[in-house]
Amino acid sequence: MSKIRVDHVFTSESVSEGHPDKVCDQISDAILDACLEKDSKSRVACETLTTTNLVVNAGEISCNGWEDIDIDSIVRGVVRDIGYDREELEFCADTFEYINRLHGQSPDISQGVTEGEGLFLEQGAGDQGMMFGYASNATEELMPAPIAYSHRLLDELQKIRKAGTIPYLRPDAKSQVSVQHINGKPIFIDTIVISHQTDDVSLEQIREDLIKVCKKVLGPTGLLKDDTEYFINPTGKFVIGGPHGDAGLTGRKIIVDTYGGVGSHGGGAFSGKDPSKVDRSAAYYSRYAAKNIVAAGLADKCEIQVAYAIGVPKPLSINVDTYGTGTIDDHLIEEILKSGDLFDFRPSALIADLGLLTPNGWSYRDSAAYGHFGRSLFPWEQIDKVDALRKIINL
Repeated sequence: MSKIRVDHVFTSESVSEGHPDKVCDQISDAILDACLEKDSKSRVACETLTTTNLVVNAGEISCNGWEDIDIDSIVRGVVRDIGYDREELEFCADTFEYINRLHGQSPDISQGVTEGEGLFLEQGAGDQGMMFGYASNATEELMPAPIAYSHRLLDELQKIRKAGTIPYLRPDAKSQVSVQHINGKPIFIDTIVISHQTDDVSLEQIREDLIKVCKKVLGPTGLLKDDTEYFINPTGKFVIGGPHGDAGLTGRKIIVDTYGGVGSHGGGAFSGKDPSKVDRSAAYYSRYAAKNIVAAGLADKCEIQVAYAIGVPKPLSINVDTYGTGTIDDHLIEEILKSGDLFDFRPSALIADLGLLTPNGWSYRDSAAYGHFGRSLFPWEQIDKVDALRKIINL
């Protein structure tokens, strides 16, 4: 049985929508959204590269009506929405060079994933591998505190930037929050780090303004202390940023996208992949199940691992670890999940359960910045199985 460390500090980071890797994630997911809107059975594996005034797309796409999608306009629209709309940033929506090298999906993959083809009549997993879902009652969104607070800071800063409230802010940014825990519970925030791209203004002004934002956003948690340390643009200057400062690639922020390093990660990225790729959809469904288990009071923390073989519908294994916080044995929770009565981990079933082919009120691009988890607009964040779980175990 896993042990809980009695006293420890845990740190997680987030990155803004203007971070070069996140620019790529958003472009890849915007292309996915356009394909699914045109054809809900689209198969998409879209990668993006950015650097100084350049965007490159590569990958495999099968979509009826693909020729009617204006990919160039979609890509430039994403870059403009993020805030790269000035030539002085050396990465500008109106002037960057665009290279498109997207092509059709391999038929060898398609025959194992498409329902009615391959060895199984039912839709199989789009790849082999293991995926994890996690939930914790440490915060109201049932996420670990360090990553939840890191996301909150950057989400507020992007709103401030776009409103022009702090006019010198530029799109690229990182945050980092270190939280002291005792018996697994957040006790206070030890350190906050924010590195935010700006116009060329004084560090004193930046520190004053951004510490105010930190206190506004995280003050209500009750975890800020008089001796909480703040490191704001600790190198002293952050003017050159975005894809001009560092090249970006899709899928390089998998820990930012998930739980900030808490729990485990199967290694697969999310953005640019349609739901047949269980790297994405099964990770979403595992979060959905873990969150409902914690919300139902079956555990303070819950991690679920699920594993698949490409082309095979049924998961190879499901494992549950509540880190010793469960109110019932972990094996009993596993049996609930394996039964398929409440949570069906077959690809076709989980895709249908969450409506992943026909997003309603959300988009995949929405998920590509500020975290895929802990945000109520997504269907995998529902806690609609709580009563059923409690009934099963007679709570």
